Amino acid sequence: MSFGEKIASIMERPGQDPVAKDDVAWWMKYAGRGLGTVGGLIAILLGAWCSVDILWGDVASLIAGIWQMVAGFLVIMVEAPCCCVFIDFVQNISDLADRRPYWNRAAVYCLIALPAVILSHGIDTIFGSGLIFGTGVIYGLMSLGKKASADEMRMAAATDTRVTSSNMRSTLVENVQPIGVSIPPDSNV
Repeated sequence: MSFGEKIASIMERPGQDPVAKDDVAWWMKYAGRGLGTVGGLIAILLGAWCSVDILWGDVASLIAGIWQMVAGFLVIMVEAPCCCVFIDFVQNISDLADRRPYWNRAAVYCLIALPAVILSHGIDTIFGSGLIFGTGVIYGLMSLGKKASADEMRMAAATDTRVTSSNMRSTLVENVQPIGVSIPPDSNV
Protein backbone atom coordinates (compact mmCIF):
# COMPACT_ATOMS: atom_id res chain seq x y z
CA MET A 1 0.00 0.00 0.00
CA SER A 2 1.49 3.31 -1.08
CA PHE A 3 1.67 6.42 1.04
CA GLY A 4 -1.11 8.09 -1.00
CA GLU A 5 -3.42 5.10 -0.49
CA LYS A 6 -2.77 5.18 3.26
CA ILE A 7 -3.64 8.87 3.42
CA ALA A 8 -6.76 8.26 1.32
CA SER A 9 -7.90 5.46 3.61
CA ILE A 10 -7.41 7.69 6.66
CA MET A 11 -9.30 10.59 5.08
CA GLU A 12 -12.25 8.58 3.76
CA ARG A 13 -15.57 9.19 5.42
CA PRO A 14 -17.55 6.45 7.19
CA GLY A 15 -19.79 4.59 4.77
CA GLN A 16 -18.04 6.12 1.76
CA ASP A 17 -17.91 4.03 -1.39
CA PRO A 18 -14.26 2.99 -1.93
CA VAL A 19 -14.67 3.26 -5.71
CA ALA A 20 -14.76 6.82 -6.98
CA LYS A 21 -17.94 7.68 -8.89
CA ASP A 22 -16.53 10.62 -10.78
CA ASP A 23 -13.37 11.55 -12.61
CA VAL A 24 -12.26 14.34 -10.31
CA ALA A 25 -8.63 14.25 -9.22
CA TRP A 26 -8.03 13.29 -5.61
CA TRP A 27 -6.08 16.48 -4.89
CA MET A 28 -8.99 18.58 -6.12
CA LYS A 29 -11.38 16.88 -3.69
CA TYR A 30 -9.01 17.45 -0.78
CA ALA A 31 -8.42 21.05 -1.88
CA GLY A 32 -12.17 21.69 -1.77
CA ARG A 33 -12.60 20.06 1.63
CA GLY A 34 -9.47 21.68 3.06
CA LEU A 35 -10.22 25.20 1.84
CA GLY A 36 -13.84 24.81 2.94
CA THR A 37 -12.85 23.73 6.44
CA VAL A 38 -10.08 26.29 6.96
CA GLY A 39 -12.01 29.01 5.14
CA GLY A 40 -15.12 28.36 7.23
CA LEU A 41 -13.16 28.64 10.47
CA ILE A 42 -11.43 31.84 9.34
CA ALA A 43 -14.77 33.25 8.14
CA ILE A 44 -16.29 32.65 11.57
CA LEU A 45 -13.39 34.37 13.33
CA LEU A 46 -13.33 37.32 10.93
CA GLY A 47 -17.11 37.60 11.11
CA ALA A 48 -16.87 37.96 14.88
CA TRP A 49 -14.17 40.60 14.39
CA CYS A 50 -16.35 42.44 11.88
CA SER A 51 -19.27 42.41 14.33
CA VAL A 52 -17.21 44.43 16.81
CA ASP A 53 -17.74 47.46 14.53
CA ILE A 54 -21.15 47.87 16.17
CA LEU A 55 -19.26 49.73 18.90
CA TRP A 56 -18.75 52.53 16.37
CA GLY A 57 -22.39 52.44 15.26
CA ASP A 58 -21.87 50.49 12.04
CA VAL A 59 -24.97 48.29 11.84
CA ALA A 60 -24.15 47.05 8.33
CA SER A 61 -20.89 45.58 9.61
CA LEU A 62 -22.76 43.80 12.40
CA ILE A 63 -25.17 42.23 9.94
CA ALA A 64 -22.30 41.35 7.56
CA GLY A 65 -20.35 39.77 10.42
CA ILE A 66 -23.31 37.69 11.55
CA TRP A 67 -23.97 36.61 7.95
CA GLN A 68 -20.34 35.65 7.51
CA MET A 69 -20.33 33.61 10.73
CA VAL A 70 -23.47 31.74 9.66
CA ALA A 71 -22.01 31.11 6.19
CA GLY A 72 -18.76 29.86 7.72
CA PHE A 73 -20.67 27.55 10.03
CA LEU A 74 -22.70 26.19 7.11
CA VAL A 75 -19.53 25.47 5.14
CA ILE A 76 -17.97 23.70 8.12
CA MET A 77 -21.14 21.65 8.63
CA VAL A 78 -20.97 20.41 5.04
CA GLU A 79 -17.21 20.03 4.61
CA ALA A 80 -16.11 18.87 8.06
CA PRO A 81 -19.00 17.40 10.02
CA CYS A 82 -16.48 16.02 12.52
CA CYS A 83 -16.09 19.60 13.83
CA CYS A 84 -19.79 19.67 14.76
CA VAL A 85 -20.10 16.15 16.12
CA PHE A 86 -22.34 17.19 19.03
CA ILE A 87 -25.08 18.57 16.79
CA ASP A 88 -27.40 15.78 15.70
CA PHE A 89 -28.47 16.88 12.23
CA VAL A 90 -25.03 17.87 10.89
CA GLN A 91 -24.17 14.43 9.51
CA ASN A 92 -27.50 14.30 7.66
CA ILE A 93 -26.84 17.70 6.04
CA SER A 94 -23.33 16.65 5.07
CA ASP A 95 -24.56 13.40 3.54
CA LEU A 96 -27.27 15.27 1.63
CA ALA A 97 -24.67 17.69 0.22
CA ASP A 98 -22.38 14.80 -0.77
CA ARG A 99 -25.16 13.17 -2.80
CA ARG A 100 -25.76 16.35 -4.81
CA PRO A 101 -23.72 17.30 -7.90
CA TYR A 102 -20.69 19.53 -7.40
CA TRP A 103 -22.25 22.49 -9.19
CA ASN A 104 -24.97 22.71 -6.51
CA ARG A 105 -22.39 23.12 -3.80
CA ALA A 106 -20.46 25.61 -5.93
CA ALA A 107 -23.54 27.76 -6.49
CA VAL A 108 -24.53 27.75 -2.81
CA TYR A 109 -21.03 28.65 -1.60
CA CYS A 110 -20.63 31.46 -4.11
CA LEU A 111 -24.06 32.88 -3.31
CA ILE A 112 -23.72 32.81 0.48
CA ALA A 113 -20.34 34.52 0.27
CA LEU A 114 -21.62 37.62 -1.52
CA PRO A 115 -24.01 39.36 0.96
CA ALA A 116 -21.35 39.98 3.62
CA VAL A 117 -19.08 41.67 1.08
CA ILE A 118 -21.97 43.73 -0.27
CA LEU A 119 -22.92 44.94 3.22
CA SER A 120 -19.44 45.72 4.48
CA HIS A 121 -16.39 46.38 2.32
CA GLY A 122 -13.80 45.77 5.01
CA ILE A 123 -10.80 43.52 4.57
CA ASP A 124 -12.21 41.09 7.15
CA THR A 125 -15.37 40.43 5.14
CA ILE A 126 -13.56 40.36 1.82
CA PHE A 127 -11.00 37.82 3.04
CA GLY A 128 -13.41 35.66 5.07
CA SER A 129 -16.11 35.52 2.41
CA GLY A 130 -13.45 35.25 -0.27
CA LEU A 131 -12.31 31.94 1.19
CA ILE A 132 -15.87 30.64 1.06
CA PHE A 133 -16.20 31.95 -2.51
CA GLY A 134 -12.89 30.26 -3.38
CA THR A 135 -14.28 26.97 -2.11
CA GLY A 136 -17.25 27.48 -4.41
CA VAL A 137 -14.89 28.12 -7.31
CA ILE A 138 -13.02 24.87 -6.61
CA TYR A 139 -16.29 22.94 -6.57
CA GLY A 140 -17.29 24.68 -9.79
CA LEU A 141 -14.08 23.48 -11.40
CA MET A 142 -14.76 20.00 -10.07
CA SER A 143 -18.18 20.06 -11.71
CA LEU A 144 -16.56 20.66 -15.10
CA GLY A 145 -14.92 17.26 -14.86
CA LYS A 146 -11.62 15.92 -15.99
CA LYS A 147 -9.87 17.30 -19.03
CA ALA A 148 -9.53 14.96 -21.98
CA SER A 149 -6.19 13.35 -22.70
CA ALA A 150 -3.92 14.77 -25.39
CA ASP A 151 -4.71 11.86 -27.72
CA GLU A 152 -8.46 12.39 -27.36
CA MET A 153 -8.13 16.11 -28.08
CA ARG A 154 -5.88 15.40 -31.08
CA MET A 155 -8.45 12.93 -32.47
CA ALA A 156 -11.28 15.42 -31.98
CA ALA A 157 -9.30 18.09 -33.83
CA ALA A 158 -8.47 15.69 -36.67
CA THR A 159 -12.10 14.72 -37.23
CA ASP A 160 -13.32 18.21 -38.06
CA THR A 161 -17.04 18.18 -38.81
CA ARG A 162 -17.19 21.53 -40.58
CA VAL A 163 -18.30 21.48 -44.21
CA THR A 164 -15.62 22.76 -46.53
CA SER A 165 -16.18 23.60 -50.15
CA SER A 166 -13.85 22.47 -52.90
CA ASN A 167 -14.67 25.55 -54.94
CA MET A 168 -11.94 28.16 -54.66
CA ARG A 169 -14.42 30.96 -55.28
CA SER A 170 -16.91 30.01 -52.56
CA THR A 171 -17.68 32.83 -50.16
CA LEU A 172 -20.00 33.52 -47.31
CA VAL A 173 -22.09 35.92 -49.36
CA GLU A 174 -23.21 35.08 -52.89
CA ASN A 175 -22.68 37.57 -55.74
CA VAL A 176 -19.78 39.35 -54.09
CA GLN A 177 -17.52 41.11 -56.52
CA PRO A 178 -13.84 41.79 -55.96
CA ILE A 179 -13.00 45.32 -54.87
CA GLY A 180 -11.37 46.23 -58.19
CA VAL A 181 -14.53 45.39 -60.14
CA SER A 182 -17.03 47.20 -57.94
CA ILE A 183 -18.48 50.49 -59.05
CA PRO A 184 -17.57 53.51 -56.91
CA PRO A 185 -20.50 55.10 -55.09
CA ASP A 186 -22.16 58.07 -56.72
CA SER A 187 -21.36 61.21 -54.76
CA ASN A 188 -24.23 63.23 -56.27
CA VAL A 189 -26.99 61.23 -54.66
